[in-house]
Amino acid sequence: MLKIRRALISVWEKKGALDFAKRLSALNIEIISTGKTASLLRKGGITVKEVSTITTFPEILSGRVKTLHPKVFGGILANKKHPLHIEEIQNLGIQPIDMIVVNLYPFIEKTKEKLSWDEIIEYIDIGGPSMVRAAAKNFKNVACVSSVSQYKSVITELENNKGFISYDTLKLLAQGAFYLTKEYDNAIYNYFRGKDILTWNFEKTHSLRYGENPHQKASLYKMINKSFVDFKKIQGKELSYNNLLDLDTAMQMVKQFNSPAAAIVKHASICGVGADKRLVSAYKKAYLTDTVSSFGGIVSLNRKVDKETARQIIKNDFKECIIAPSYSKEALKIFSLKKNLRILEADFSQRVDFSDIKATLFGHLIQNRDSFVFDKSSLKVVTSKKPSPRELKDLILAWKVVGLVKSNGIVIAKNSTIVGIGGGQPSRVGSVKTALSKAAGSLKSAVMASDGFFPKEDSIKLAHKKGIKAIISPGGSIKDNDIIKTCNKLGVTMIFTGTRHFRH
Repeated sequence: MLKIRRALISVWEKKGALDFAKRLSALNIEIISTGKTASLLRKGGITVKEVSTITTFPEILSGRVKTLHPKVFGGILANKKHPLHIEEIQNLGIQPIDMIVVNLYPFIEKTKEKLSWDEIIEYIDIGGPSMVRAAAKNFKNVACVSSVSQYKSVITELENNKGFISYDTLKLLAQGAFYLTKEYDNAIYNYFRGKDILTWNFEKTHSLRYGENPHQKASLYKMINKSFVDFKKIQGKELSYNNLLDLDTAMQMVKQFNSPAAAIVKHASICGVGADKRLVSAYKKAYLTDTVSSFGGIVSLNRKVDKETARQIIKNDFKECIIAPSYSKEALKIFSLKKNLRILEADFSQRVDFSDIKATLFGHLIQNRDSFVFDKSSLKVVTSKKPSPRELKDLILAWKVVGLVKSNGIVIAKNSTIVGIGGGQPSRVGSVKTALSKAAGSLKSAVMASDGFFPKEDSIKLAHKKGIKAIISPGGSIKDNDIIKTCNKLGVTMIFTGTRHFRH
């Protein structure tokens, strides 16, 4: 624990500084400050000692040099448990500083304004980062408060502990300080370089069993300060690289549904999707989509897993992994019979904030994640024949699914059930053939979704021949008019969404 007796406050962003300083003063903590910050605190009725009275040296160079002085940095960097340090600063008339409250000139914000070089360099902070780094280096002896967002937790801890602050908090503040100065220097470097440079920080969270193949090593990393889905493994073997890719697809799929839903994924390809009033019924629909391909797949469920659903999953065939928001005790007991089955619990409500990154021989491709927010008002019926209410319901179901199928993606639905999925083919008609071949039973009055436009009429004719009565696709081809004419001639409904959902 560190007792705070003396604090130096020098901030560009004044928000919250006055209230924070008042509460420090109430704890009999001496306040040292500079320039405009000192003026603000005095106007607020706080007794402040100017840095210049401590250094006996005025601010110079239009304020470029204020705190860069041995009496400031000696007070920040002195190790209170080092006898020689204490003896030396006492001989030099330097008093220890126990806390600094510093935030930096807004260089990053100012780069967005049309400033000249001479103007922008005045927003490169020197004294601030120097004090922050010094305090963070000496974190066992100095609390380094470098963000307005830290005020509340720091002052609460001080008030609850009669002016003392814990080692864990000191270390956490130092961590935040070094992150701040790192990002600040990155921004300055990027500006001088004059190019769009991205700097990301990845933290390892899990060691994985292996990569895409057993001879490849792999780990899971998360970007610091970005939002990702939290999960925990309840039972089973360690996760692999492929497991997590499949889990990503499966979880994205079921999160689109408001009703209970299930998805089965194998090798990042959708094997089956089902939605119904009961979770067990939703799972049965998903399994029946493709009973062969689901073997060894990943199952995602968007509701608490009950014993009926658990029994059904175990009854069908081997599964690698199951992910859901929660599980009943009975469900977990049933799953425990399969020791290697991975059971994951995840926060399905958590929003994510990151970009897609793919490595290529040419560099890294970065894009925003595809959004699967469905807007019914964007649908446009382009044929003379309109969809029936049942057809429209099936079309919307198929459209929700097709965006997560490997391109060229084709999904066939009938009676609120996905009956055929085709994807990963170099031609769209090839994916149509795959989806039709996987569909069991009659396809009379079934509907079809396509993740991209139809470049030729062959897919439409083939689908119609098998009984497809309505199709949904993005549109946007130079052949759209020919496609629409073919649909009108065959009596097939066509809806354009205006949004493509390729997935490579």
